Amino acid sequence: MARGAKTALITGSGRNIGRGCAHYLARAGFNVVINGSTQRDICDRTAGEVRDIGTDALVCMADLGDQAAVDRMAAEALSEFGRVDVLLNNAAIRPLSPFLEMTDADLAHVMNVNTYSAVWLSRAFLPGMIENGWGRIINFTGMNAQEGKAGRPGVTMSKHAMWGLTKALAREFGVKGVTTNIISPGTFPGEGENVAHDGKHGPLIAANPVGRLGKADDIAALVQLLCSDNGGFINGQLLPVNGGVEMT
Repeated sequence: MARGAKTALITGSGRNIGRGCAHYLARAGFNVVINGSTQRDICDRTAGEVRDIGTDALVCMADLGDQAAVDRMAAEALSEFGRVDVLLNNAAIRPLSPFLEMTDADLAHVMNVNTYSAVWLSRAFLPGMIENGWGRIINFTGMNAQEGKAGRPGVTMSKHAMWGLTKALAREFGVKGVTTNIISPGTFPGEGENVAHDGKHGPLIAANPVGRLGKADDIAALVQLLCSDNGGFINGQLLPVNGGVEMT
């Protein structure tokens, strides 16, 4: 039997930001559905950490570019917990593909993983959120998408589309008790990166007003606020978390 009163599904939650969000939401009392497309062992590790915190976890491996696989994951989550109250669309791919070399298939794959998976999952969980009068959808964009990134047109397009999806859902479902927001992270090194001895990050640290790069906790703490009852008046917002390197 599920130990938490509510459930969160986090795509790309085996490591890095997704893993940090899983920890924070477990501490807030949420069961967590852990998702990855590869490396089941990493996802199992995060699920074990959630259970150690005191709520339940389910691992659902799924290729987010495959609608059938995404639909199966959503059905498995609902079967296991009966509800999904928080959807965190964290996973994304960022292939390097210059515009004149990008094929239609390349673009379709990026759009499916980065954008359409969020559409499919929102469609699966919104009816339950509306019925319960409470829900949270949190999407992700990025500074490269906001500024435009040479060589990654598909990424920029897909992440701009996520901002449009966020505003549309916020307008339509806020009155139903379901808020939708989008987070734009700055530079967040991956697990295992030794930033102190990595020359590529030095200029980024020097250029940041707070003098450091991001940590998973920086995002996870914001996610925890958005998923609390006190976060219910934050809706339809683009929320940069970058130390001030880009200011809006």
